[in-house]
Amino acid sequence: MSDALQKATFGAGCFWGVEAAFRKMMGVVSTAVGYMGGTLDNPTYRDVCTNRTGHAEVVKVVYDPSLVSYQELLEAFWRMHDPTTPNRQGPDYGTQYRSVIFYHTPEQEAQARASRDHLQRSGRLGRDIVTQIEPASQFWRAEEYHQQYFEKTGRTSCRF
Repeated sequence: MSDALQKATFGAGCFWGVEAAFRKMMGVVSTAVGYMGGTLDNPTYRDVCTNRTGHAEVVKVVYDPSLVSYQELLEAFWRMHDPTTPNRQGPDYGTQYRSVIFYHTPEQEAQARASRDHLQRSGRLGRDIVTQIEPASQFWRAEEYHQQYFEKTGRTSCRF
């Protein structure tokens, strides 16, 4: 990764849709879906779906900060899911679908917390935000068939 590029990691429910949304943003160089925040090394999708590993489905975003800011990524994150529902997005439920921001630097942590607090104070959502903000840990890349899933399959939704 070039010194000019940075990374961000977000969990906002089914990682297929989250990845597709971030891939559309100008300044996003690459994305990868995977798992973060759990206790099992090298988990599989099947492992994570047991709801026993503690991992969240996440999207790792590599971006060019001269074209898109971390703040803009945060704003997109808040728009693409419901951060007031614990361990659930739409019909998907379980700890792997939790709303979480994994920060990679102290600056990202500060921005994530300020962004969350600002949105909470705005009252726009009508309920308390349950999004977790945690230090980034080991990213485990998901199986290849999950990468850019919508582009590969022509699907437009995580719902079956």
